[in-house]
Amino acid sequence: MARTQWDAIIVGGGHNGLVCAAYLAKAGRKVLVLEKRHLLGGAAVSEELYPGFTYSACSYVVSLLRPWIIRDLELPRFGLDMIPLESSFLPLPDGRSMCRWSDAALTREEVSRFSRKDAESLGDFSMAMSKIGRFVKPIIDSPAPEPASWNPKELVSLLRLGRHFSDATVDQMELRMKLLTMSAVDFLDEWFESEELKSPMSVSGIIGTFLGVRSPGTAYVLLHHYMGEIDGAFRSWGFSRGGTGGVSNAIANSARHFGAEIRTESGIERILLDGDKATGVVLENGDELRANQVISGCDPRRTFFGLVGREHLPEDFATSLSRYRFRGSSGKVNLALDRLPEFSCRPGDAHLRGDIAIAPSIDYLERAYDEAKYGTFSRRPYINIVIPSTVDSTVAPPGKHVMSCFVQYAPYDLAEGPSHWPEKREAFGDTVIDTLEEYIPDIKKIILHRHVLTPWDLEQEYGLTEGNIFHGELTLDQMAFQRPTSGWARYRTPIRNLWLASSGAHPGGGLMGAPGALCAKAMLEARTV
Repeated sequence: MARTQWDAIIVGGGHNGLVCAAYLAKAGRKVLVLEKRHLLGGAAVSEELYPGFTYSACSYVVSLLRPWIIRDLELPRFGLDMIPLESSFLPLPDGRSMCRWSDAALTREEVSRFSRKDAESLGDFSMAMSKIGRFVKPIIDSPAPEPASWNPKELVSLLRLGRHFSDATVDQMELRMKLLTMSAVDFLDEWFESEELKSPMSVSGIIGTFLGVRSPGTAYVLLHHYMGEIDGAFRSWGFSRGGTGGVSNAIANSARHFGAEIRTESGIERILLDGDKATGVVLENGDELRANQVISGCDPRRTFFGLVGREHLPEDFATSLSRYRFRGSSGKVNLALDRLPEFSCRPGDAHLRGDIAIAPSIDYLERAYDEAKYGTFSRRPYINIVIPSTVDSTVAPPGKHVMSCFVQYAPYDLAEGPSHWPEKREAFGDTVIDTLEEYIPDIKKIILHRHVLTPWDLEQEYGLTEGNIFHGELTLDQMAFQRPTSGWARYRTPIRNLWLASSGAHPGGGLMGAPGALCAKAMLEARTV
């Protein structure tokens, strides 16, 4: 007989929702995951949109997936297979290029062609960022602190965090303060002199934000993306074999193994309420499903203003949440190619097995931001490119390739209004291809298919409010105990028995799984499920 009551229903089959389901199921709870689309993964999804070509449609590289989650959920056993990125390549329009390799000596040799001083500084910079990254790791691997709490357990946690800060040297404290307050460019200026090195490094500070590389606060976002970890190698990035959906599918397989039930094509109309308590969900087909606890893997606005309804929320919470910023600023262009592209500045393919940055100068990046500020997509955007088929034969037919282009800036709020994005979609795609043509002269001749996603598409198709890939901007005022709002950063919500386990909760966005795992642990510790 079909089950009619669950310990927990999880709304959304994104990677965080699936992680939460796996942890709860592993603890013996009866869990149901409901996903609106026909595929699992949310934005971490693999899609074969054209026969033989598998795109990582949205999220396209893996770095922040927490190692302890991989271990706890036995993800390699359930299909997770990571391939490290080998390089970071910068083509330049004047025919020069720079490639930073996994081999430090090769990287120093490349950088020294632009600046001997920078080549010598790389080691010190990497060591400093590694240290600060290891300082931040305990923060992103734990629930957000509650500064206003008088709970003895919370006070102990705050004291432990305080000791974590106080153990730092004066130099380390100065470095942390700079990372919290400076722009990505200003921070890098303190280490390097070469524009060709600083420009591709600075772009890590703008991903997931509607800010420029010279905007204060982007140094921390740079750190957020700098502290990746793959298979124990700190500051590493990688591909998931079969596309990014391979991560989500491995988590789903783990969840099923532990007893979770997962349904696709099961969209939610609203969350059932009894007064101020969640009691289940209503599906789009009208079916009602009951649960002791409901967990949302959706972003805060979609969860509270969409599935709950503002009228059911405390006014102070609703007002605070209405100020939570999304401001999506990026799009994706996925290409199926007849053969491997060749950059005019550097023929060959060894440098194409990592990521490729179209970021020739800091002024180039700032001009792209300037256009977006006034409600239009950048005519010469920053593009981050990967060609996963160079190292993963499963995503394209023999001899063919897939190219994934992350594009910034593409502001959700166009001057004409967001609803005008569909009529601008192809022009946006053309701009990306025209920009690529400046570096790959025959790119237009080798494109077999193209798939263009604007911020509007990311919202309508993948449920990302305003097209924000992180469920809300990753700025300092929207992190830790203020994500999504002050007082509600520990996965609980003002609606009893409703929890938030998405990237809109601490520790934020990226394919890390921590919000889902920490939410499940909080529920189990509180014995609410």
